[in-house]
Amino acid sequence: MKSASMSPPEIRSMTRITPDTPANLPVARRDVEAAAATLAGFVKRTSFDHSRTLSDITGANIWLKFENLQFTATFKERGALNRLSALSADQRKQGVIAASAGNHAQGVAYHAARLSIPATIFVPLGTPTVKIENTRRHGATVIEGGATLEEAAALAKAYGGSRGLTYIHPYDDPLIIAGQGTIALEMLASQADLDVLIVPIGGGGLISGIAVAAKSLKPEIEIIGVQASLYPSMYNLIKGQSLPMRGDTLAEGIAVKAPGAITSEIVRALVDDIVLVTEQHIEHALSLLLTIEKSVTEGAGAASLAAVLADPDRFRGRKLGLVLSGGNIDTRLLSGVLTRQLAREGRLSRLRFDIVDRPGQLAAVVAVLSNAGANIVEVSHQRIFTDLPAKAVVLEVVIETRDRSHLTSTIEALRAADIRVDV
Repeated sequence: MKSASMSPPEIRSMTRITPDTPANLPVARRDVEAAAATLAGFVKRTSFDHSRTLSDITGANIWLKFENLQFTATFKERGALNRLSALSADQRKQGVIAASAGNHAQGVAYHAARLSIPATIFVPLGTPTVKIENTRRHGATVIEGGATLEEAAALAKAYGGSRGLTYIHPYDDPLIIAGQGTIALEMLASQADLDVLIVPIGGGGLISGIAVAAKSLKPEIEIIGVQASLYPSMYNLIKGQSLPMRGDTLAEGIAVKAPGAITSEIVRALVDDIVLVTEQHIEHALSLLLTIEKSVTEGAGAASLAAVLADPDRFRGRKLGLVLSGGNIDTRLLSGVLTRQLAREGRLSRLRFDIVDRPGQLAAVVAVLSNAGANIVEVSHQRIFTDLPAKAVVLEVVIETRDRSHLTSTIEALRAADIRVDV
């Protein structure tokens, strides 16, 4: 196995965690099985399907667990329902409170409404609008506050404490963890010969539950967690590192600065490895899942595939179970991600020309582009804000080509026509 120093810059790997299973972990397989009984009929048993195309691309045997197809488009409702179902009659009457970047909020709000439990949710400032609106649609009171999830949680605890509300933790709760672990029961019931499970990590509730269930059923299975490189909280904790946590990640659902105490204990005991993936790999994975699988995922939901794309040699020839943990993404952001990926693939490009400002110059450029089979998406002239001579103009043309080789041939055609172009 690669050490962190040997890993390529786009993915960091930690040395193997010894998978000795302590008998006194806070969550056991029987808890996960009890959760499965609680959830039966109320939470969707999502599809676990083979992806032939992604397998061909990566060289691995890839199976996808579509938790983004839950009613709330997130796995979070599994743990939320398991926790809410354990409340006393008085607690249900008084109501619950939670803090979330969006997905836990929706899970709590939806099942609380179904169980006639009043719910209040604090979300950090900047939470995607789609997650806020979906939470309100489920009937919860949503309050925006705190720059981070941790700050929102502190506000929620104070608010709830003064009103007698039960706090529903997003990950550091044995009942929450057991609920998330039901995913592993379903995956291994469908495909018992899986070699590796690859799971996004935020606070650690999902991977903890999955690890407890999977390791008890198949001790030799490898469990790999994935974090965004901008928020390597669990990685830092387990490895004793101090990599910085900062910035706006596409995977805001796993942008957690402080992993849980319970989840950290389980991760230390059962998780074999944690890797960090860059924003570019997350964007690429999200784009592939949409274009190939026709399935919308959010950044966190695409993290598992991003890990495979970042280090395909590690997984080649192995049977992988990837958890697509959520699909709540703002449509504007999704559009931007897809457009950026088109640019990376050479299918969408901006060309810049310095031309003489006289009739016929634009027509000459257009004629070459047309003959080369490039589609013109956008054209702009710039005469004022430029340091070119007064009789010159900057022409920018956005073009669409089939792939990078088509882009290269188009540029060659322009230059062969004595048209100066910069990409």
